[in-house]
Amino acid sequence: MARQASLVLRAACFAIPAIVPVMSHAQTAPETEQTSQGDVSVTIYNNNQALVQDIRQLNIANGRSTVSFPDVSAQIRPETLSFAAANTAIVEQNFDFDLLTPGKLMEKAIGQTITLVRTNPATGVETRERATVLSTAGGVVVQIGDRIEVLRDDGLPVRAVFDRVPPNLRARPTLSVTLQSTRGGARPASIRYLTPGLGWGADYVALYDETRGTIDMQGWVTLTNNTGTTFHAANTLLVAGEPGEGGGYQPPRRGVTSRGRMAPGTQTADRERLGDFYLYPIAERTTIANAQTKQVSFLDSQGVPARKVYGREVGWLSSDDAPVAVSSQIAFSSSREGGLGDALPSGTVRFYQRDAQGNPQFIGENGIGHTPMGSELTLRTGDAFDIFVQAEVEARDKITAAEYERSARYRVIQDGQVTREVEVEQAVDFWRTTMRYTLTNAKPEPVEVELLQGGLDRGWWGRDFRVVNEDVAGTQINADRRKYVITVPANGKREVRVTYETRY
Repeated sequence: MARQASLVLRAACFAIPAIVPVMSHAQTAPETEQTSQGDVSVTIYNNNQALVQDIRQLNIANGRSTVSFPDVSAQIRPETLSFAAANTAIVEQNFDFDLLTPGKLMEKAIGQTITLVRTNPATGVETRERATVLSTAGGVVVQIGDRIEVLRDDGLPVRAVFDRVPPNLRARPTLSVTLQSTRGGARPASIRYLTPGLGWGADYVALYDETRGTIDMQGWVTLTNNTGTTFHAANTLLVAGEPGEGGGYQPPRRGVTSRGRMAPGTQTADRERLGDFYLYPIAERTTIANAQTKQVSFLDSQGVPARKVYGREVGWLSSDDAPVAVSSQIAFSSSREGGLGDALPSGTVRFYQRDAQGNPQFIGENGIGHTPMGSELTLRTGDAFDIFVQAEVEARDKITAAEYERSARYRVIQDGQVTREVEVEQAVDFWRTTMRYTLTNAKPEPVEVELLQGGLDRGWWGRDFRVVNEDVAGTQINADRRKYVITVPANGKREVRVTYETRY
């Protein structure tokens, strides 16, 4: 009978993570580039989810048989598997996710006998002992004859020799499928499954030219593979979107960046769509190695019109303790007319600007959500060094109901008759508040600041407010916010006053 090859573990420390596997001379380690995968296609979504389709040539026996699919994702969701082969039906499937590691070898050897080989560091003499593995919890405990021993890190070289590999340990993630076939012979067989651990995101590099008022933007797809498996020469398709998962209610996503604004566009991008998602195919087949990040260019646009915007939003009618720096923002469009002309997958936009020597320097970054083509984006890059706004309540006076009614712009009288009577049990107070906004500019050129006064909508009980005087004409954005565009002179200061009458 032929002697069975043994498996050897050598380590100075038998704490399980430190055990290093060494194949005996009768076995050879597989080449790192070997794979059992066939024609692989990978569709990757933004939610760390991917669809893998793998077509392999298999020799399937007539009747019932079991075939193995090594090199599937180590994070495969077995319940999502579908199998297809001519004249063949699937009966049962098993996913062997216990991989051949030193720790797993020792765990599977509990209750079994192994050989421990110790080497005397002074003489080089080896001694061999048969030992029964009792436990691996917190360390390896073995029984050698009548004594119990803990294998510890004592600096002495020790090897553990196993007689065989446990049958349920695999060197690679493997899917086993039991089939029922009406004929034997070779034929293509495909498996399709979902797996987490494979995701992608978009990164944008934008070079801003303030003099020309343009940006040059390049978009990169960043692939990340943490599935535990390498996908070789895969036909790769990226889907910009996040298909729903059965995890309960998900609140709707808002069209707002981390610290910027996006007005959604209404143009259709010139890309293939799948349902409500846009597709971004990678032109050539690519190998997506495990524990690797890969980047591929998908967007390159030059001379896209852009402008710098200084802005600040002030909260409800209250005073700042000190001047506040305005936000420095860059505004541009993803429209076809605006020069970008594409739908933008969610990601991070990093802005650069050339210094006096012509070298691009980083000036800030911001995140965007999935952005339809034709959208208007205003992305914050940081705080302006030279431009500040201080909002202060200059005056706040209680006024009578009669005074408040003088600022009413209209009255409604129905048929000239009083249709109801209201008994006033408590006097109602109204308020007239004058806000003073002090803007300073240390730049050698004038700037425009977009100032938003927020907090005007206090709910149904206090929604009635009036703007009775303003130095600069404002635009009511919505019930809660009013916008003022204020020009601040070079190396100068400007004060703007607005008076509101409110119920609160």
